[in-house]
Amino acid sequence: MFRVILYTQWKWTRLALLPGVIIAFSLPVLSVQRAGELGYAAWVLQSVGGWAVWFPALAAALGLLMAVTAWREDHRGGHVYALSLPIERWRYALFRFAAGAVLLAAPIVALWVGSLVATAAAPIPPTLRAYPNTLALRFGLAALVAYGVFFAISAGSARTAAFVLGGVAALIAFDVLLQAAGAELSVSREVWAWLTRTPGPMTVFTGRWMLIDV
Repeated sequence: MFRVILYTQWKWTRLALLPGVIIAFSLPVLSVQRAGELGYAAWVLQSVGGWAVWFPALAAALGLLMAVTAWREDHRGGHVYALSLPIERWRYALFRFAAGAVLLAAPIVALWVGSLVATAAAPIPPTLRAYPNTLALRFGLAALVAYGVFFAISAGSARTAAFVLGGVAALIAFDVLLQAAGAELSVSREVWAWLTRTPGPMTVFTGRWMLIDV
């Protein structure tokens, strides 16, 4: 049963997953493309740091992609296929989650390989070190956390997803009104700070995402 679900999710996501794999491999390589030109450690850190924001963004995007596609066909078919299977609903959901997690391994491995290639090809100043394994591990954890959050949201009804998205939109709209009134408070920023405060699973998205660092 799991192999069938894995194969179907692979068919649904392969066209979108392939660009994700390519981007995951390319990001580390692009982040060090000017390391040889800059030379000085401070300039190298500044150049690599300019690409740091794209790693957690890609992890979140891949998690969202895999979560939405895991339940898209079930929502379209009114969950008739899932209800017709001779297994418990929780086991079916577990298989769906595990299949998406397995497919996420492809971009995670691609980023790890790209990090190894980048650090092997780029001239790194003696005062700096490369962290390809740490970056790949953090990227994998971030992708799985995002996948788990969006999977839980997507598993519900369309009304549930609309409620969550509506709540996010309401926070943003409220912030816009506060800024228009001249207030310095940002509710969405405070909520994000609370979610990413240590300890917590969302803290993996914060901090320094550096392939090369001190």
